[in-house]
Amino acid sequence: MQFEERIHKFEYKLNDTDDQIIDYILKNKQDFVHQSIQSLAANFFTVPNTITRLSKKLGYDGFSQLKNSMKEELKPSLPPQEEGIYHHIQKTFELIDMERIETTAKLIHDAKRALFFAVGDTTVFCEMMVRNLRVAGKTAEFSVHRHEMIHMIDQMNQHDVLFLISFSGETKQILEMAELAKQKESNIISLTHFSRNSLQETAAINLFCYAPKKIKNGYNITDRTPAMIVLQTLSQYYWDHY
Repeated sequence: MQFEERIHKFEYKLNDTDDQIIDYILKNKQDFVHQSIQSLAANFFTVPNTITRLSKKLGYDGFSQLKNSMKEELKPSLPPQEEGIYHHIQKTFELIDMERIETTAKLIHDAKRALFFAVGDTTVFCEMMVRNLRVAGKTAEFSVHRHEMIHMIDQMNQHDVLFLISFSGETKQILEMAELAKQKESNIISLTHFSRNSLQETAAINLFCYAPKKIKNGYNITDRTPAMIVLQTLSQYYWDHY
């Protein structure tokens, strides 16, 4: 996983000092790979342990792995090849953050009411998750109808959870539901393709899969397998712990 992808994946762990260090690395990649941990820390009037902690927050074993990975990123790369299902699945497994899965499962378990919503072909995932939670004795609900979902959200409060699925994170109806749930101070969980999007800005917890949009002959043939992997991982964790 590339450095900037790790920043996106783990940004919920980062503090202001981390952001400053990351900004420096992004702007000075060529110099950074030749710096010691002591000199980098001195630039920010901090200690080497701060750099080590940042490295681990980003999923590296330590500073050395971070620096070596950056060196590899700076090497000339081959022309990109067309991405296939194996690439999507591999990237999705890299994106799965078990800390986020654990937090999501607990939030759903503790919620008095858990609602799921999606539009179009992804509604099947809502039905699947409601069924999977019922296996463990958790009552959950979903609806494919806009007005019914609005009515359900209107009865929510801060003890409830709304789980929204949108690959783009820009689907109009999804963002509408997110805004309504936000007004009710309910917890919002999102599952989107790994990108910067409007939905993730609203959600308290963001889960990611790797499912870039693909159109053929006017039809949306986006690979939905990655979303299934994330949701099955969440379901399995829930079954094992609750």
